[in-house]
Amino acid sequence: MAIAVEVKELTKKFGNHMAVNNVSFNVRAGEIFGFLGPNGSGKSTTIRMICGILSPTSGTGTVLGYDIYRETEKIKQNIGYMSQKFSLYEELTVRENLEFYAGIYGLDSTKTNKRMAEIIELANLQGRENFQARMLSGGWKQRLALGCALLHEPPLLFLDEPTAGVDPVSRRIFWEIIRYLSQNGITVFVTTHYMDEAELCDTVGFINNGALAAFGAPALLKQQYGYDSLEDVFISFVGKHELDRVRQMFAAQAPSISGGEKE
Repeated sequence: MAIAVEVKELTKKFGNHMAVNNVSFNVRAGEIFGFLGPNGSGKSTTIRMICGILSPTSGTGTVLGYDIYRETEKIKQNIGYMSQKFSLYEELTVRENLEFYAGIYGLDSTKTNKRMAEIIELANLQGRENFQARMLSGGWKQRLALGCALLHEPPLLFLDEPTAGVDPVSRRIFWEIIRYLSQNGITVFVTTHYMDEAELCDTVGFINNGALAAFGAPALLKQQYGYDSLEDVFISFVGKHELDRVRQMFAAQAPSISGGEKE
């Protein structure tokens, strides 16, 4: 299978701070890859290097065959990116936002009309074309943002915590769209703090303190580390010591917290 993203010993330092430390992994074309880790773990820095926004300190990498040092503009032209925070124009309508991004991507009028119709159907935005973005709920806003990221038909899509703060139904619908995109050959590189979403990925990578702690299919990682859920695997890497400390503290302080010894 073709490789969409390949990084080897990718490293980024900011002064004396090691943000990303010798990270190596591959993402296969057409798969859903989940990139997991706590805040400050190095996820965003890694993604910015992969997307050609930030130059690595050392290491190598290619995205869709393009070098992350020498061909950053080609990378940017061939990927879609959707941030966690809604970044479209609140005062513009759904249609106007799509038209604006179509212009940024350089689509002609014929292509724009065709892609807008496809995106509106894919995101189930029919009937909302003339709604201002600010009138949409969080889930609908995220679908619009996803649609704008897909207008130029990128073969690789980066989603940065795309369902943060949306309701369970919207999350489920959003992931149905992600699975549909993957089934149609689009590679999806997604970050999430929801482990039930991570379970839906073909492959996941755990990053902590700038280093890749584990990499593989969710089922294989659970088997390898002896846990029933991916959440327990995640906690074993990034939070077990803190969780144990809190449990011990609460156990020791239980009488005072509850108001004293029971008689």
